[in-house]
Amino acid sequence: MTIAETSLVGTDLGLTGLSGVPAADGPQKVKDFTSDQEVRWCPGCGDYVILATVRGFLAELGLRRENLMFVSGIGCSSRFPYYLDAYGIHSIHGRAPAIATGLAVTRPDLSVWVVTGDGDALSIGGNHLIHALRRNVNMTILLFNNRIYGLTKGQYSPTSEPGKVTKSTPLGSVDHPFNTLSVALGAEASFAARALDSDRAGLTEVLRAAAEHRGTSFVEILQDCPIFNDGSFDVLRKGDAESRLIPLRHGRPIRFGAEGEFAVVQAGFGLAVARTEEVPESDIIVHDAYRDDPEYAYALSRLSDQDLGHVVTGVFRAVTRATYDDGVRAQASTARERKPVGPDTLQSLLTGTETWTVAP
Repeated sequence: MTIAETSLVGTDLGLTGLSGVPAADGPQKVKDFTSDQEVRWCPGCGDYVILATVRGFLAELGLRRENLMFVSGIGCSSRFPYYLDAYGIHSIHGRAPAIATGLAVTRPDLSVWVVTGDGDALSIGGNHLIHALRRNVNMTILLFNNRIYGLTKGQYSPTSEPGKVTKSTPLGSVDHPFNTLSVALGAEASFAARALDSDRAGLTEVLRAAAEHRGTSFVEILQDCPIFNDGSFDVLRKGDAESRLIPLRHGRPIRFGAEGEFAVVQAGFGLAVARTEEVPESDIIVHDAYRDDPEYAYALSRLSDQDLGHVVTGVFRAVTRATYDDGVRAQASTARERKPVGPDTLQSLLTGTETWTVAP
């Protein structure tokens, strides 16, 4: 057996994302996860709601604070680690997934979280994001999406809608935005979900599923920037919001609207929205988050449009496959067994037979 063939040795696909992470000694409260740092976001920022939800969720999760690690990049969302009484790293612009990968590989006793924004993750950090997703590192990535650059004072971001007027696009953006969930699923994320910041129950449900998933859990959280992009998601909170939001529940038909008057049905190779009364019950899609083929989850992501006519929330996909960190640790273990490390190892490498001389 070669080293490459041992990459999955020791990988237990029955593990959860929390396997090996020590539990707290007793019940925890929200204040246990509240740091002494002044929260410095603008009044009305959606980050406040997310922070409160995460603190409450962590108290319910019941893990030792010493074994929680939050890694952030650069941006408004990336101040998050300061406001949690747990370990954290405020790292480099766009590189949080890379740093989190190192932690997940070397410290399987940690629950590793990445907090990032649409600019941080999808612009300079796009490369690191997609590779963390395809590798399936055991971590949870929370992407706060307010469709604007907030910390640098209001430039358009990779998720801003076409025609967006900002300081960097005074005549309107001509960029085509990312569909964030489509990007994650295109990179073969084993877990992909979306939640709205003001929906604390829905966000908590998604966070729990993400934490328990073994592999890279990707969660997009739609949130408001009241200063530079105020009201960007108001249509999902007011008026006919129920006719726009498509909530997913595993094992249930995908219906939505105040009276369930809309449904999701098959349409060619994709999915479409139809009036429930106009289609047979058998045509309505029953959501299967554990469906292995990525095409179904990708089709769900395409129902969400840049004009917010429809937005799908909940867990799109949660499938099991081998994780990068389990594989690396298995290879390292095999290598140590074959050639134990001794006190003369470095010297033997320097003076061994696998050296060469450069002739003058």
